[in-house]
Amino acid sequence: MSARSPAHLAFGQSIRDLRRARGLSQEALALESGLDRSYFGGIERGERNVSLTNVFKIAAALGVPASEIHLRAEALLSAIRQHPPGARGSAG
Repeated sequence: MSARSPAHLAFGQSIRDLRRARGLSQEALALESGLDRSYFGGIERGERNVSLTNVFKIAAALGVPASEIHLRAEALLSAIRQHPPGARGSAG
């Protein structure tokens, strides 16, 4: 399964970055948030459309406000839009 959209990909990457910065595995974050571990794999790959309820559960488990996840995702999305994957730079 591929990413649903660049926004989903950016949102998942922001969660992955926060999780790794805290030294947590997907399993540890799943246990802390009360969500399934395999669900996090799909989120981080941008394959899942995360409900608002789950965003707040994930944020609480990461120890950040939900807005922090969204701010990071917006910054990543901006970077993705400026430099889309597979885009080629000018030669020369």
